[in-house]
Amino acid sequence: MAEHEQHGAQTHEQEHPSPAKYILIATYLTLITIFEVAIYYVEVLRPAFLWIFLALSALKFYYVAMFYMHLKFDAQIFKSLFIFGLVLATFIMFALLLLFAIII
Repeated sequence: MAEHEQHGAQTHEQEHPSPAKYILIATYLTLITIFEVAIYYVEVLRPAFLWIFLALSALKFYYVAMFYMHLKFDAQIFKSLFIFGLVLATFIMFALLLLFAIII
C-alpha cells in the first residue's frame, strides 16, 4: 500500500508544471494586460472595446484558474462545478446588465 501511495504522490507531482511554465504563464498574463491597456487608447476600437476587454479578461481568468488555482489538475467533478458556477454567474451578470439597460 505504501508503494501505491508513493506512486500516486509522484504522479500528482509530475502533473504540475515547472516553475518555467509558471513564468511563461505570468508573461502571457502581463502581455494580455498590456494589450488591454493599449486598446483603450486606440480610437478605432472604441465601439468594440467592451467586448474585446471582456474576451481578454476571460482569457486571463482561464489562465489564472487553470494554472495558479490548479484547477487544470483537479478531478473532473471539481472542474465541472467550478465551470457551472462561473457560467451561472456570467448569465446572471448579463441578465442584470440587460435589466438595468446598461447594455443592449
